[in-house]
Amino acid sequence: MTLSDVMMVLPIAFILVWAVVLLLLDLWLPRERRGWLALLTALGLAVALGLDLAQSGRSGSAFREMVVLDNFAVFLNALYLVSGLVALALGYDYLKRMEIERGEFYAMMLFSIAGMMLLTQANHLILVFLALEFLSIPLYVLAGFARPRLESEEAALKYFLLGAFSSAFVLYGIALIFGATANASVTGVVEAVRSGNAEMGFLTAGAVMLLVGFGFKVAAVPFHEWAPDVYQGAPTPVTGFMAVATKAAGFAVLMRLFLNLFPGLAANLTPIFWGVAALTMIVGNLLALAQSNIKRLLAYSSIANAGYLLMAFVPYGNAQVASQAVSSMLFYLLAYGLTTLGAWAVVVALEQAEGRGLALEDYAGLGPKYPWLGVTMLIFMLSLTGVPLTLGFWGKFFLFRTAVAAGYVDLAIIGLLTSVISAYYYLRVVVIMYMRPGEPKVRRDGWLNLVAIGTAAAVVLLSVVPVQVLNLAAQAVLRLP
Repeated sequence: MTLSDVMMVLPIAFILVWAVVLLLLDLWLPRERRGWLALLTALGLAVALGLDLAQSGRSGSAFREMVVLDNFAVFLNALYLVSGLVALALGYDYLKRMEIERGEFYAMMLFSIAGMMLLTQANHLILVFLALEFLSIPLYVLAGFARPRLESEEAALKYFLLGAFSSAFVLYGIALIFGATANASVTGVVEAVRSGNAEMGFLTAGAVMLLVGFGFKVAAVPFHEWAPDVYQGAPTPVTGFMAVATKAAGFAVLMRLFLNLFPGLAANLTPIFWGVAALTMIVGNLLALAQSNIKRLLAYSSIANAGYLLMAFVPYGNAQVASQAVSSMLFYLLAYGLTTLGAWAVVVALEQAEGRGLALEDYAGLGPKYPWLGVTMLIFMLSLTGVPLTLGFWGKFFLFRTAVAAGYVDLAIIGLLTSVISAYYYLRVVVIMYMRPGEPKVRRDGWLNLVAIGTAAAVVLLSVVPVQVLNLAAQAVLRLP
């Protein structure tokens, strides 16, 4: 290990050390001073974000090519860290009023973020699996953090059992790839394939197993069944964090592995990606129509958005549109992340103890009574629908354009039609807010206001300069072996 190796993973190392420090501080801080842990966690995330952004433009590998650094990793690591900061803002007051403020919350979130960052930079299949477990295990704990609430404990148990099941698929896929190439490093697998020394049948089976395993993490159909129950039962700040950061990490590792390892299998895998993407868009949007709980509605919305993101994977083997697919995926992750985190901020503002305030009917009268909160939720719902003058519109536009450029006009049409379907349940929230009388109870908290207003402003203002944002995403190129 050299200093250069350490510098390649400096933000990850800092997050890990900071998490351990917070665990030790929690032993000494009195209960009434637990708020200091939130502030220290935010400080640690901000420092790590600065370290990450300082690595922009650098490229290389470390620890004998087990870890790589490129702008792709820098972009996504920044997304994880910002998501963590927003989740802290959402949870600062929430944890206190729900009486679940415990110091472990902050350390578990940092450990999970470190796992996401390591997963994005992993260049060895064994490290991919270890990083996957490293990000998942803290999330299992966080999902059940509202104990002794039964629905929170149920969410943690379901997430753990299905997460372990999906991890087995990933590990079996890695074993098949190793058996096919006698290598577990990404570089070694690529060289084995190029030299013709790979057993393509086992390699294809291994790729499918990886798709199944990571399909669970991104909640793609038919691996989505866990999402609605876990999203509903987990503490809402944790749900918002999972909906953005965990999904981004899953797509990041899928993009890195499939572009690096399996371009030669595109003829076999493209129909699978096409089917999963179409099924995810259709099922996610149709099931969302029947929801009356805002957390379950946003859970199915998250599933549907996974389908839109999967559109970027369909042409992954087409070298002419591969870079366009990566940039459009990153753009959509940014648009989806800002919109979703803002929407969850509104949910936190209305949520009360014992799960009250989560029914759609609880949003009746929100617009007239709290205009600023109603306007922000209106912006988020329009962006998720894909209405012009929002960042969500441009995100879908660039994804659909990528699919059309690759020759998958039929998939783009499915995406367009399912977006029209989604307008019903997104705008249903708006109709309830503005056209039905009610007396909603809203929690007044400065951090919640900052997140809701800040993300809404970003969703609108960034939509004015979509090309510049897309160019920024286009600079986040993958480092290929």
